[in-house]
Amino acid sequence: MGSPRPVLVLLLLWTVCLPAPARGQAAPAATSEPRAVEVDVQATDAGTTVSAEDAERLKLAADGGSVSLLTPQLVTESPAAWPEGVEGSPDEVKLILQIDEQGLVVDVTVKEPAMLAPLTDAAVRAARGLRFTPPSLGGGPVSVRLPYAYHFEPPAALRFTQSRLRGEVRAMGTRVPLADAALFLDGAEEPVAVTDVDGRFALELAPGAHTFRVRAPAHQPATFEESLEQGQSLDVVYRLQPTRLNPYETVVRDDRPRTEVNRITLHEQELREVPGTQGDPFRVIMLMPGVGSVASGLGYPVVRGGQPGATGYYLDGVRVPMLYHLLLGPAVVHPEFIDTIDFHPGAPPVQYGRLLGGAVEGRLSKPREDRPHFTAYADLINAGGFIEVPFDKTGTSVTMAGRYSYTGLLIPLAYALLKPHEDNPIHAAFWDYQARVEQKVGEGRLRLFALGSSDDAGEATDTYEDSMGATIVSRFHRVDLRGTHPLAGGEGELGVTVGKDEVGLLGYRRVIRVPGRAPEEVLAGKYALEQLSFAARAGWKRSLAKTLDLQVGTDVEHRRVATAITGSARPPGWRPTDDAHPLKQPSALATFVGGFVGATWRPSETWVVSPGVRVDGYHLVPGIQHVVVEPRLAVRHQLTESLTLKGGGGLYHQSPTVLLHLPALDVSGLRYGVQEGAQFDVGAEWKATEGLEVTADIYFNPLFRTVEFDVQDILENRKRRGQQQEVPAARGHAYGLDLMARHPLGRDWFGWVSYSFLQSKRHRRFARYADDNSIREMTEGELPFAFEQAHVFNAAISYKLADNWTVGTVVHFNTGRPESGEVSSVTQRPVVNEGGFRTWTRQDADRVERLAPFFRVDFRAAKSWAYEDFNLEAYLDILNLSLQQEVFAYEYDRRAGKLHREAMGLPVILPMLGLKGSY
Repeated sequence: MGSPRPVLVLLLLWTVCLPAPARGQAAPAATSEPRAVEVDVQATDAGTTVSAEDAERLKLAADGGSVSLLTPQLVTESPAAWPEGVEGSPDEVKLILQIDEQGLVVDVTVKEPAMLAPLTDAAVRAARGLRFTPPSLGGGPVSVRLPYAYHFEPPAALRFTQSRLRGEVRAMGTRVPLADAALFLDGAEEPVAVTDVDGRFALELAPGAHTFRVRAPAHQPATFEESLEQGQSLDVVYRLQPTRLNPYETVVRDDRPRTEVNRITLHEQELREVPGTQGDPFRVIMLMPGVGSVASGLGYPVVRGGQPGATGYYLDGVRVPMLYHLLLGPAVVHPEFIDTIDFHPGAPPVQYGRLLGGAVEGRLSKPREDRPHFTAYADLINAGGFIEVPFDKTGTSVTMAGRYSYTGLLIPLAYALLKPHEDNPIHAAFWDYQARVEQKVGEGRLRLFALGSSDDAGEATDTYEDSMGATIVSRFHRVDLRGTHPLAGGEGELGVTVGKDEVGLLGYRRVIRVPGRAPEEVLAGKYALEQLSFAARAGWKRSLAKTLDLQVGTDVEHRRVATAITGSARPPGWRPTDDAHPLKQPSALATFVGGFVGATWRPSETWVVSPGVRVDGYHLVPGIQHVVVEPRLAVRHQLTESLTLKGGGGLYHQSPTVLLHLPALDVSGLRYGVQEGAQFDVGAEWKATEGLEVTADIYFNPLFRTVEFDVQDILENRKRRGQQQEVPAARGHAYGLDLMARHPLGRDWFGWVSYSFLQSKRHRRFARYADDNSIREMTEGELPFAFEQAHVFNAAISYKLADNWTVGTVVHFNTGRPESGEVSSVTQRPVVNEGGFRTWTRQDADRVERLAPFFRVDFRAAKSWAYEDFNLEAYLDILNLSLQQEVFAYEYDRRAGKLHREAMGLPVILPMLGLKGSY
């Protein structure tokens, strides 16, 4: 016969209906809804007790009053008899009982069934007859859910003499449980068991040796042998080799409804297995439509003819100042942290503010809650790691990642081997870190996220006297605390971010103090920028109706900038009589404030209208204030099941920009005013067939006012013979066409083909030069922008082969940028001077030529292996396998009485051989 055995365990969930407050206590808010309180109920010889920690929480739940908890005690047993005629072994059934305020069992839920279904049924029937003392909290009745267990002992005549086998079937490498795995016993054609959703199975077998054949979809079958003794209970774990590691299965893409005019979303292998990107998700943006480049290998995109600094980079709403190490290196965020990337090449929605160009947002991967995860890799220039550990009991997840470059060790070694008699002239190194702690708080979540990056590169001084060298150091740190929680029928978000940015230029000079002694290197000067930022943001979104969603938000950021100049060295162009200047010695305080409201209205099943407005304030101490209003609108119409038309536009503003982000420039540059422009985009999205998506966009971006500093002005800070205006403002426009055909993840491959046509112009005042290189006159006109690339073509494909091999290639082509002198050389024209000699003189800005077109081919190959508890991958990724040289400037000289124009460039080749392991 079976005898019941009550079991009180930890973490009981009590559903509490609090009584009315006692006299002298503050009444709670008017509500009749029960409150759920999670407590630790511990079984001791003296009965049941509540932990001190939970007792304190219960006091808080009662609005500060003292709470006494009376747990239910069993008063009437209800034995469960062993079913007649059923043979078996001792077993146990674990239940969850719902006990009402009178101590009656009103509901029974099976938590863990027995091996034999009749035992489970008997336990459920018997449990309904149990009676308990009424539970109470603070003197008032409550309803509780209580764990309870029935332990069954079979009669001697029915005692099962066979053996018990329980186990799990998991995937090798990832340890993922495999549902619907079939187990075939001793060569049978029909399975004796099929695993459940958690990959578990249970069998009763005759004693002796048995052979199991285990099969699961997308995994190689395997055979396992077990030897069981009479009455033995054995737990096993069977692991199956995947037929393909990380197969390109079709994934659900764009879970968020598409309401923007133009958004490209990338997932999974589309982010990490694109050739030429070294596995960095953000580098894939360089192969998207509407994107040009500064130079091959540089990861900063030129989006629709704007400066790279006009595009904003975000990580879950946190703006990142610097995205790549040493410009050519990997991104400053570990790839495992990135789950999805959203790219808005044009007309970004209202949540993206204070930018004139596109927006790139990386969405952090959700913390794993089932098991720890660890990844480590090493390649030719750096090594990195990623570890994530969940804590189920507290609902906490801790994630840490980082990488370190050993280029600082490799460069001197390479010079020692290749040029043993020369000093090491250059050095370069970098590191970064990321850390995240995410905590469940009721129905919401709290997340602390920190990241930082450091780059150090420069050229050492030479051996001759008074030679100069320099080192550039760039660092940033961000700490962000964000909380999300249901609020007023929607979801609220609150975040606080603290940041620090540093850029330093250290100048070294080698001098010989005493003849015959070794030269001594001394610090000649330091030029440093440091910026502290303090930011806060809040947002709320809610579905007001089936056809209407609302989103509102606000943010504020305060920046404090300092400049340090020490030693005898000074930035190029410095003069002792110059006053403080924002481009040389920025020292400023600025506050940025923004707010937005946006809606998504679906007047019918085929129309989506998304209006919005954003207001931003730019304040620079002392007393410089700019307030801008930015209306925006996006409209989508599903013309047929496969064809969607779209269009929209809006106004956009941004602080002054330069080629790349420099701390304090957008602060100190506010004295020149803000940039203003508009973006208009119309296009179509066509799902031609299953697995083929085609998009087309035509855009026009008028620029009413631009303040774009070129690199030479920043480095030299000069007025350039009086040509530079006091306020370096201009106007212009950009227009073009973007086309893309894409095969998303699925059927063992992914890929896309994109083409972009671009025209970007600026209306400026410029000089016309005489044959002697003097200024003949000043005039105005439309000039091609420094980053204009008229035609850009990209094709990318990656295919998963048999035996876990992956191969892919990228083909890239672009036409050259204008040779205007802003980021390269200046076009020269041949003339005959007064002496009758042929020479070069500067060409007028509206007649400059273009750099040569550039073509390259990238390649990636990878091989994966799955072991019992981890995966291993070896990969070779080569940027510019075609060994093509990109021309970045021309050199004009005169040799042997003839004029020569020689292309200057390097075949930028980045071969990356690496090894990656994942647990």
